[in-house]
Amino acid sequence: MTTLEILRRAKGAKGAMALAGPDVKNGALAAMANALEENAAAILEANALDLEAAKGTISDVMLDRLVLSPERIRGMADGVREVEALADPVGLVLRREVRPNGLVIEKTSVPMGVVAIIYESRPNVTSDAAALALKAGSACVLRCGKEAHRSAAAIVAALRQGLTTAGLPQDALGLVEDTSRQSANELMTASGLVDLLIPRGGAGLIRACVDNATVPVIETGTGICHVYVDKDADLDMALTIIENAKCSRPSVCNAAEVCLVHEAVAETFLPRLRERLVDARAARGLPPVELRLDEKAASIIPGTLAGPDDFDTEFLDYILGVKVVDGADSAAAHIAAHSTGHSEAIVTTNKDTAHRFTTLVDSAAVYWNASTRFTDGGVFGLGCEMGISTQRLHARGPMGLAELCTYKYVVRGTGQVR
Repeated sequence: MTTLEILRRAKGAKGAMALAGPDVKNGALAAMANALEENAAAILEANALDLEAAKGTISDVMLDRLVLSPERIRGMADGVREVEALADPVGLVLRREVRPNGLVIEKTSVPMGVVAIIYESRPNVTSDAAALALKAGSACVLRCGKEAHRSAAAIVAALRQGLTTAGLPQDALGLVEDTSRQSANELMTASGLVDLLIPRGGAGLIRACVDNATVPVIETGTGICHVYVDKDADLDMALTIIENAKCSRPSVCNAAEVCLVHEAVAETFLPRLRERLVDARAARGLPPVELRLDEKAASIIPGTLAGPDDFDTEFLDYILGVKVVDGADSAAAHIAAHSTGHSEAIVTTNKDTAHRFTTLVDSAAVYWNASTRFTDGGVFGLGCEMGISTQRLHARGPMGLAELCTYKYVVRGTGQVR
């Protein structure tokens, strides 16, 4: 089936989705979660084929994003159930006015219509995106990267079983069959068929969508995320936060890519940072972190001297840029110049410094004494997420159900004319 045919079918299904009440949608989500678990063997078989084909063509950390396991499939099903348990956003009256002439004006939350998502090699995005879009009353068209296409097809087949069980049209959930650039371009320019396009992936994909789309786009986040270690930081806490932010899953967008260190503690902190991220990890058989140092940091500890692009790169790997700064204002200025607006953190015991930093830094999520790895829809209580928006209009930060709705004004009268 062509991409345009899939979009036309989705458009044909959006009326049924808009009319579906909370009980119907929740029934579909429950059936979808069950179908994921019941079809786990088929999904894992498809994923094994994707993994075999991808070996040698993508990095090990990117392979980690692609791999599924029984535990990850259960996690996907649980994510769908968490969305099921959330309050329905459709029909919510956001504001109500009764005018002097008796008109009742209600600003009401309504579905987007057809939501298209372009994403790369993360099969779990398939179920997260579908669950959120369908709960928000929209039809959903997915287009994944070629490395994950077999896995995504098996997941979508299971999810469509759930839709059928609940009496909703299967065409409300579609997977683009063509993984070439042509299909991405078709989604970007499908005016009248796509009501909202959400790209999830690397900087190149997101820039292509923002530059070329003729349909509405929400820019989601590449993550050049920073952790600033202040002169008043608890250094033990800082080490733990940085190791978590960098090493727990380096291939995700909320992983830290840059550590900024106040010059007053650099002589003490940087040797400890190197011991924690490089020597101690290597001794435990874990991947050590390559430290790419600015000149001041390189005068204190050994490492790779940072190149001209290293503070503007989302490494998605065991690589960390390190720079010495003279205070929170300098850290905020560096972030303003190099960040993608995703997630930043300050480690300090000084609440005034923390307030200054969190005020100056203009990113979707700003942390005080916590890891950037918490920027996630599930962690934020949204069930799961459609992506992390790094723009300012309509949606910012983890995108859940509310961000997948628009609104219209429903006006009730008793015969008023103007």
